Amino acid sequence: MARRHQYHQPNAPDSPGDGSDSDIQLDIDELGPNDDEDGDEDDASSTWHHNSLDTRIPLRNLRATHTRRFGIQRDNDAYREGEQTASMHHLSGGRDPDGTMEDSAPLLEASNGSITTRKSSPGGWRQYSLRLAKFFSSTPDGPPTTSPETQDSSLTGTSRNITIGQDPPPRFPPNAVSNAKYTAWSFLPRTLYNELSFFFNMYFLLVALSQLIPPLRVGYVSTYVFPLLFVLSVTLGKEALSDIARRRRDAEANRGPYTILRLRDPTGTSRRKDKRKEYVGGKNPTRRGRSNTSSSHPNRLDVIEEEEEIVGHNGKESKPAIEVDELTIRSRDIKVGDVVKLGKDQRVPADLVILKSFAAESGLVTYPYRPRQESLPNLSNGEAGSNPQTSGSALTTPVPPTEASLELGKLSGGTEAGGTGEAFLRTDQLDGETDWKLRLASSLTQSLEPWEFSRLRIVAARPSKKVNEFVGMIECMPRSDPQNNSGAPQDRSSQKALTAPLTIDNTAWANTVLASNVTVLAVVVYTGAQTRQAMSTTPPRSKTGLLDCEINDLTKILCALTLTLSIVLVALEGFENREEMKWYVAITRFLILFSTIIPVSLRVNLDMGKSVYARFIERDQGISGTVVRTSTIPEELGRIEYLLSDKTGTLTRNEMELKKIHVGTVSYANEAMDEVNSYIRQGFVTGPADDVSEPSSLVTPSSSFHTPSAGNQTTRTRREIGSRVRDLVLALALCHNVTPTTEEEDGQSFTTYQASSPDEIAIVRWTEQVGLRLVHRDRNSITLQSVETSRVVVRVRIREIFPFTSEGKRMGAILQFLQGEASATPSVGDAGEIWFYQKGADTVMTSIVAGNDWLDEETANMAREGFRTLVVGRRKLSAQQYLDFSARYKEASLSLQNRDARMARVVKEHLESSLELLGVTGVEDKLQKDVKPSLELLRNAGIKIWMLTGDKVETARCVAVSAKLVSRTQYIHTITKLTPETPAASALDALSLLRSKPESTALLIDGDSLSYFLSHHRWEFISVAVLLPAVIAFRCSPTQKADVAYLIRQFTKKRVACIGDGGNDVSMIQAADVGVGIVGKEGRQASLAADFSITSFHHLTKLLVWHGRNSYKRSAKLAQFIIHRGLIISVCQTMYSIAAHYEPNALYRDWLLVGYATVYTMAPVFSLVLDKDVDEGLASLYPELYKELTNGQSLSYRTFFVWVAISIYQGSIIQGLSQILVGSVDSPQMVSVSFTVLVINELIMVACEVVTWHRFMVASLLGTMAIYIGSIPFLGGYFDLAYVWSLAFAWRVAAISAISLIPPYSVKILRRTLKPPSYRKVQGI
Repeated sequence: MARRHQYHQPNAPDSPGDGSDSDIQLDIDELGPNDDEDGDEDDASSTWHHNSLDTRIPLRNLRATHTRRFGIQRDNDAYREGEQTASMHHLSGGRDPDGTMEDSAPLLEASNGSITTRKSSPGGWRQYSLRLAKFFSSTPDGPPTTSPETQDSSLTGTSRNITIGQDPPPRFPPNAVSNAKYTAWSFLPRTLYNELSFFFNMYFLLVALSQLIPPLRVGYVSTYVFPLLFVLSVTLGKEALSDIARRRRDAEANRGPYTILRLRDPTGTSRRKDKRKEYVGGKNPTRRGRSNTSSSHPNRLDVIEEEEEIVGHNGKESKPAIEVDELTIRSRDIKVGDVVKLGKDQRVPADLVILKSFAAESGLVTYPYRPRQESLPNLSNGEAGSNPQTSGSALTTPVPPTEASLELGKLSGGTEAGGTGEAFLRTDQLDGETDWKLRLASSLTQSLEPWEFSRLRIVAARPSKKVNEFVGMIECMPRSDPQNNSGAPQDRSSQKALTAPLTIDNTAWANTVLASNVTVLAVVVYTGAQTRQAMSTTPPRSKTGLLDCEINDLTKILCALTLTLSIVLVALEGFENREEMKWYVAITRFLILFSTIIPVSLRVNLDMGKSVYARFIERDQGISGTVVRTSTIPEELGRIEYLLSDKTGTLTRNEMELKKIHVGTVSYANEAMDEVNSYIRQGFVTGPADDVSEPSSLVTPSSSFHTPSAGNQTTRTRREIGSRVRDLVLALALCHNVTPTTEEEDGQSFTTYQASSPDEIAIVRWTEQVGLRLVHRDRNSITLQSVETSRVVVRVRIREIFPFTSEGKRMGAILQFLQGEASATPSVGDAGEIWFYQKGADTVMTSIVAGNDWLDEETANMAREGFRTLVVGRRKLSAQQYLDFSARYKEASLSLQNRDARMARVVKEHLESSLELLGVTGVEDKLQKDVKPSLELLRNAGIKIWMLTGDKVETARCVAVSAKLVSRTQYIHTITKLTPETPAASALDALSLLRSKPESTALLIDGDSLSYFLSHHRWEFISVAVLLPAVIAFRCSPTQKADVAYLIRQFTKKRVACIGDGGNDVSMIQAADVGVGIVGKEGRQASLAADFSITSFHHLTKLLVWHGRNSYKRSAKLAQFIIHRGLIISVCQTMYSIAAHYEPNALYRDWLLVGYATVYTMAPVFSLVLDKDVDEGLASLYPELYKELTNGQSLSYRTFFVWVAISIYQGSIIQGLSQILVGSVDSPQMVSVSFTVLVINELIMVACEVVTWHRFMVASLLGTMAIYIGSIPFLGGYFDLAYVWSLAFAWRVAAISAISLIPPYSVKILRRTLKPPSYRKVQGI
């Protein structure tokens, strides 16, 4: 029997390594009466004698406290009879049944129960623990009782025990969402580390700090400090604002109000001392219940008196009823063990196990609720007791269903007490599928009232990333007999706890949404960081563009050049010949003087340019709705070589439509569907068409098909075809998990369909279009109606449902058709035809259906058209065949080991053979707007596209074909079902087939095989995969998507972009160099986590081919001009130092140095962010222009050294000729000529590089020149103003400028003529 609860230490693992959880650890300071935890439940044969407990600690008070804590239950049934005897045994000082006093009776076992001293905690406190004895073992010296969780290997050693209504151990994390990258303490250290990891930031920090040393000071300190502070402030401000925005979104999610059910004892002894605050709208939270004061800590004497009052003088129980209160709290305050109440369209706050589901308008549950003891049946034998009042009538208070009652309910076709137990969830934010998932409450808990939840114990597996798997067990403890007031011990050997398995069908994971119009009561099993959604999400990282890294490498080269130049200048004069300063001081001063080679304004200009690019993107009406969330990497959009895309909601709309059916001899599509409609009208004629009041008979598969009178041969042919069509449509209308619901909007009611798959909804809608409507469906029955006559024509009982699984790739149902009049009420004894229907993928159904000669050909034709194919078959079962199957299937379903495999084996042996093939359906998954041309354009731009989806293989293949991700000439190589046990040779052989023809082969691989390759043959797999034109991975987990993105980046060193629209795509988006999120049906989570947010997939082409290309080329040109601007002034300084006998003195001081980098050149140089070489139309028409950017030709070592050569030439000419023509090395006349030529040279160089002129460019050039001329009168401290306004000054400036500018421009014109760039070719220039 599962144990009720187990005490855990903080931060302890989920369970002991050996899987044993029979021993209980407890700190001494936890032995106070304030803790209301329940102990282990005793077995039927348990005894309360502790003769084998060797440790002698006669602590009577401790015994009494223990009794309250572990032996007495304060839930709905208070004390059981066996527990009363044990409690009295302890409260009497440990008397044996014969009355002897045993004051020294052992309390703790010697082997497991000795007091142990733990290691000192980090705080220095020593903690002591007691290992409490196994009080409830079946035999004193024997092994512990086998519990359900120890029987299941999947639970052993990894399970957690949850008692509903009990405080969870502190080791469970809080239910808080946190996507923030920094804390208040880590913000400055981490951001400064990230910024100073860039070489030029660290370089300028050292330069600025050097100015605090007097011998090294060469100008104003502010000249070097303020630019660096400005750069760091801008960057840190951006990071701070981004993190604040993330924290606000997290806080909003964590403040979300949720309703929980609090189990409360009206006598004041609450099952759970809930100290949480109730959330009341936007007001400050208020505390409900008792305050946490010293009065909540009674002494041990009070505890003993309280227990004696409860036990009573005659051994009679005072049965306090458990009342249920609704408490509204914040999402972050939800704990493990809480019962959460959810309604339609409410997001699930944590990982839950569904206990109960009922229609929202039914009002089945009222609070507070006090059960009436006299109406409760006896469950002593696990059956629906012997109370005669309950026989043949509804129970006043529902009881847990038993095997007999469940079977009776199934045969009668009635719904279970307390509601349907069904709920549909939208899991798009978790697994990327917008299919609604059907979730069920356990049959053990659906009939319970909320006050009875205190009897439930749940065993759940440890937290996991697997969103499609869950293993657990739920146990409902028995109640004591309410009629037994004699005080005599109750025979507990006749009482049994009811247990039931828990699977993925009983869960609701965090971040999913309740889609159906029901109220769900569910218990929390995982919170916070242990939820599926949190474990599948990787933490965000700071992204750095490739251009920034390349510029960082170039600055290292410039620094090495500066250091070399400084050493050479000092060495030319001699290290020993210096009298005024030491040689190392001279080298340092030269380094500071040449620091302009690495201009600090480079980072400022690039960051400002990125902000401009972001503004261009957001204001582009062609991609309206686009949001730039990371403005530091727009240039990365122009360097993408790999695109990883989600499928659902990204490439497809997830809107299905049945386009084609094939019944063996003929197929129907488009206009031919009208003929199908006529066949359905004829096939479901059940009464006089002109008299609706006349009773109609129900149709079964054996009913005859009516055809209008005509020739015998024509009638026979039409009857055969019509019968085939009717049987196929009937099968499609019945074999599914679709539930019709009626909703109201604007006062009008309409029917909607809820299902776990959009394929099934599309098929059911199609059956309605052709004349057969689904009007009712619950867990036990389905009713179909004729659209033409509005009469009920088919009514069936659901015997079994076999849901679709990714392994089985098929779903089926055993249905019993009711006969007779449609208006008759079905009874339990009604008998009818029993049929097994099944539909699934052609790959598995081919071996299940009877032999035929057309199935393979037709499914291949539909697949080539991009349709999702389903093969439909059926088989008639006799009553005896069904009973044999049912017995075997029930036996397999009760197995705790390999349950799914055993159940599948029984189905295969008894049902899945020689099915009658009814037909094939083709469903189209509608693509997003302009997906096909967008993918083609991206491929022509040199981008390799991978599709990673959590969907099934058939869907992935069909979408890949229909979207032209895989062309008709490419062979699709499929790799599936590789496991760790797969031999390495066979796995590598599959890769060798891809390596032989990588250009004409696309890879289709499942998540398990992908995980195998990533774990065992990582580099072998990726080295082949990156060569393929397309890769499609299906059944991928969010973590696998992120791993693939990281692996491509690591192996190829290329830029990777990831695009998705669901919460399951967040990890992939954050792992990419560029993450793009789509705002769509699956919410905004991916959009908020992405670097760029768009509203449709086809916007991606313009984002990359136009904006990405422009951003990269503009930033590359801007960076090179800024480097040129710093290099040329450093060359002038070098020439001046050589002429001045190698003295480390500044040529341009103070304002001249600052003004040159800001006022006099910044605007014209920055205006290059407006330049463009081609217009938008040519960029889209010739995507090959984008392909050449991936090689980094716009900013490479070659272009860098070209600009270095130009800078050296122009700097040498400007400074050398200025000194020669003026005839002075250090005079105001020479400085005025040199500086003026320097400014003019930079302005004309900008004009020469412009391809497409913009009015701001013209204004910046003319305005800057005017500003310089206007500022000359204020430069008297640096210039000889009288000389500046002379003719001698003018002709020297003109001559030097011409000599410095004409040769480089001539070389550029010559090169452009001989080898024109691509943009000039497409322009026809």
